[in-house]
Amino acid sequence: MSDSNNKSNNPKLTLAIIQAVIVAALIALAGSQGGASYVLAGIELPIFIWCAIIVFAVNWLIFLPSWLAQTEHYFDLTGSLCFVTLMLIALTWSPQQDLRTVILTVLVCIWATRLGGFLFLRIRKDGSDGRFDVIKPNFTRFLLTWTLQALWVFVTSAAALAAITSSHRAALDPIAWFGIGLWIFGFCIEVTADAQKRTFRSKVENNGKFIQEGLWSWSRHPNYFGEIMLWTGIALIAAPVLIGWQWVTLLSPVFVIVLLTRISGIPMLEARSDKRWGDDPAYQAYKARTSQLVLRPPLS
Repeated sequence: MSDSNNKSNNPKLTLAIIQAVIVAALIALAGSQGGASYVLAGIELPIFIWCAIIVFAVNWLIFLPSWLAQTEHYFDLTGSLCFVTLMLIALTWSPQQDLRTVILTVLVCIWATRLGGFLFLRIRKDGSDGRFDVIKPNFTRFLLTWTLQALWVFVTSAAALAAITSSHRAALDPIAWFGIGLWIFGFCIEVTADAQKRTFRSKVENNGKFIQEGLWSWSRHPNYFGEIMLWTGIALIAAPVLIGWQWVTLLSPVFVIVLLTRISGIPMLEARSDKRWGDDPAYQAYKARTSQLVLRPPLS
């Protein structure tokens, strides 16, 4: 590696990795309260804790060949597969299964499979993801990215995992059914928004233009709005069977909201769009009349 890359391997990056692991460990301890355990390789641990261990192990394992090959092609796919893997592990290892646990597993797996396939095909078509150009050459920074993905998968799915592995069971109530409806609404919004953008970009005449039609005329980030809605729905489905410290896992939708609106989602995309079209009066008019996140009719 070059000297400039080695210099960027500073203690702050290592500290960030350690902090991410600590956060996951604390949530794992809280979410495992009152949860079922499982014996693996002669070691008995709460299933919820096993999920935390597995998601970090998988991401770190896939990171190594990805760094050696200097590729991000399997980054998004790994994240989606981890969602599916954790949900199936939680369901199959838990001694008690009911309609709620099955519904949570199916809904998360549907979302993860759809998103993972969409992102993987997109990067295969584009050839690369520009976000990783500066990150890939640096070992610690690239490792931090994979570590944060593991944290994202675990924290985002924490409420569902806690409910599935919980020893407490209850019949589906109005809160859970409302959560199912909210998930369906959010999923449809996210899928529709992604499809509209993909169709827009596939047309040659739209090269270099920004989308402002369909759901994108009601929100500058409708796909993120849909994602927030569906994870809030998952939390509502899970909430009725959470006990004690498991309630900490309801941070899941809050974590998604903060991530998308304050860290890696909207801020990055808005900055990129402003840099590309900031001097375009049509883009400024679009921003002025269109909600940043929540779906609403455009201002006249």
